[in-house]
Order: sequence, then structure tokens, then C-alpha cells
Amino acid sequence: MILHEKISAQLPAWRERIKSLAKEHADVVVDHVNVGQIVGGMRDIKSLLSDVSFVDPAEGIRFRGLSIPELLNALPKARGGKMPLVGGLYYLLMVGEVPTREQAMEVEAEWAKRADIPDYVYKLLKTMPKDTHPMILLTLAVMSLERTSAFASKYKEGMKKDEYWEPALEDSLNLTAKIPVIAAFIYRYKYFGEKKNPKYNPKLDYGANFARMMKAPDKKGYAELSRLYFILHSDHESGNVSAHATHLVGSSLSDIYFAYSAGLSGLAGPLHGLANQECLGWLLEVHQRFNGVPSRDDLYKFAWDTLNSGKVIPGYGHAVLRVPDPRFTAQMEFAKKNFPEDDLVRLADMVFDVVPSVLKEQGKAKNPAPNVDAISGTLQHYYGVREFDFYTVLFGVGRALGVTANFVWARALGQPIERPKSLTTKMLEDIVAKANAQPV
Repeated sequence: MILHEKISAQLPAWRERIKSLAKEHADVVVDHVNVGQIVGGMRDIKSLLSDVSFVDPAEGIRFRGLSIPELLNALPKARGGKMPLVGGLYYLLMVGEVPTREQAMEVEAEWAKRADIPDYVYKLLKTMPKDTHPMILLTLAVMSLERTSAFASKYKEGMKKDEYWEPALEDSLNLTAKIPVIAAFIYRYKYFGEKKNPKYNPKLDYGANFARMMKAPDKKGYAELSRLYFILHSDHESGNVSAHATHLVGSSLSDIYFAYSAGLSGLAGPLHGLANQECLGWLLEVHQRFNGVPSRDDLYKFAWDTLNSGKVIPGYGHAVLRVPDPRFTAQMEFAKKNFPEDDLVRLADMVFDVVPSVLKEQGKAKNPAPNVDAISGTLQHYYGVREFDFYTVLFGVGRALGVTANFVWARALGQPIERPKSLTTKMLEDIVAKANAQPV
């Protein structure tokens, strides 16, 4: 297997780097922590290790050092398409090198071999009430696959610590292969009542398979969007909820099925994976209010009305970025190139022109630039995927790629169980009092 071979060749040097940092430089101070960060959700505390991706406040996310434009240009493309192969992205995340088309197709072939879903998974999903949230269905399916875990089996038999990454990789390939099939089944079953189990076509790539199984109205166009969507949503360094939850649970040596089910539960939260549907909902509200695309002045007034009513304008602002999210830019460019006359695309583009200035005038938003959620739902809507509560499942398919890559490397480098230290409120108050009593 190409990923096993490439990671195995790199490991001695990587392990030596980590060993050196841990033993020779453990006392070097990296960051300081203040009271605001402790009571404010640990925002910006530099305390996690990930080489898979990094969010630069001025440039956006970098996958293994590559910016979004560099990534989309460098990765090998699907045959007959302009978007990269998802298998190429997974190779990059796992190996740290841009693959050739042949290497990307080897990953695609691995997925095709592993995409069959045990029948009991489908039976489980079909026993659930029809009004069950699709994220519950996805999480149940992932958890039900745990009985097949190579990591759990090998750990029970007994294996050396430096071998943990090998069954972790095996599980990760199996999980990422099966996730799009399960997601497509949930979509067709929940919203259209179809009971037929989808089949992965080994002649098609990851994105094209998903489009075919989803039965999107325009399969060719939706295949291109699926490739782009899964790549852009794959990872966002290790501090976001879905990535961090997966890492935290995995640090206890739970296998990827346990760990990623925790990540999915975090992704389902309104402050994380639900944002894209809220952004589309606001655009549709504007469109309905004006019976189409409003004038710039009307949109300006409507934005102020939204804020003055105590609501927020979703999709604008980001915890780390101080520029428009390059993932937003990539999706907007895709939309303008493929369906520029669509009303919601035109409206989203106008919102991008108007809303940041409104938020600056309001003065509350430190960073009023758009994030990835400001446009992603609009693209799904264009291709006929208009069931809002399914959008987080789409996010989950993409996010599996990044968290499994981080999971494999965490096991390969022997990262320890995560266990930060807590303080009481009284302790913090005492620290503040002591600091305030210090002479100036």
C-alpha cells in the first residue's frame, strides 16, 4: 500500500525530531496564557501539534504548507475535470508530498477496494425513526463499524507502541472509503425513501462516486463540486471542535471509529458545522423579502435591520483569519465560473461587497470578512441538495480526511494522552488580585 510505504520511510526522521524536542528542548517557552484565554474557550493558546494543516491569519489555511490556490493548482486533476482528485489530497495530507496522478489513483483504488458497507449497518439505519437527524444516522453508522477495527483487534492481541500507526492507517482508509457511501445512502433514504444500498463504482473517483450515489441533478457538475468541497473542508488545523474532539478521544488510544464519532458529535453543534445552513437560510430570507436579488441600498438596509433586531449575519467573521477565507474565495470562483447568473450566487457576491462595511460601521466585529460557510450552502442549493440539515453530513465526509491523517500521525509519533490542568474560579481571582497588587 503506497501510503504505508511512504509513511514508513519518513518515520525514523520524524520520530527523532519529536524525541529531540521532548528531551532536549522541553523547557523552551512557546506561549503565555492569560485569564481571558482560560475563561474564553482557550482561544489562541498554542498547545497542539499538527503538521497536516495550519491556519495563517493573513493567508488562510495551508495544507502541508500549500495555500488553497497552490493546492488546487498542484494536485493532480480528475480525468475530464478541473478539480483535483480527493485521493491526491489524502496522499498529501498523509505523506506531506504532492503526489503524481498515478500515486493519487493508487489511493483512489484503495478506497474502491474498501468501500463495501456491511449489511448490518444499513439494517441499523433503517430501524431508526424517519425524523432522526442525519448526523445521528452518520454517527451511528460510524460507531457500528467499530467492530471491524484493525487497531482495536491488534491492540487486544498486543503490539508495540511504534506499530500503532499501521492498524490506525488501515482503519482510516476503511473509514474514509465508507463515509461517502453511508452519507449518500442516508440522503437518498431519509429524504426520498430509497432503500436500495448504493454501490461504489471502482471506475470512478471519490468525488464522482459521491455525485453518482447522491443522484444529484447534474452529476458531472456535482462531481466537480464534491471534489472541491471535500478538499476544502478536510482540515482546519487541530484546534477546531471536530478535529480536537477526534484528537482528544484518539489520545486515549480509542480507535478512529470511537474518535471520529466524537468529532462528528462536535461538528453537529450550531457553532461549528451548522453554520453553512444558517448562512444559506439568511440569503434565502433576503431573496424572499425582495422577490429576487435586491439593490445594493436595499441589502445595506436589510443588513442593518438584521443587526438592529439583535440577530447576527451568519458567515462573516472568523476566530483566526483576518482576511476573506480562501475557502470562500475558491467556492465563489467555482460558482462564478459555472453558474454566474444564479440568483443566490449573485446575492452572495453582493453580500460580500456590502456586509463587511456594515459590520465595520457597527464596530463589534473584529474581522468582518466572509468565512467558508458564507457560500458553501449556496453551491449545494444550486445542484438541488436543498435539505439543510444534511449539510453537516457533507461537512463530515470532508472532515474525515483531515482528522484521520492527524490520527495516524499522532499514533506514529507516540503523542500522549491529552490532559490539560484545570483551575478554580477562586484561583483565577487570586491570580488577578496578586497581579493587580504588583507595583507598577
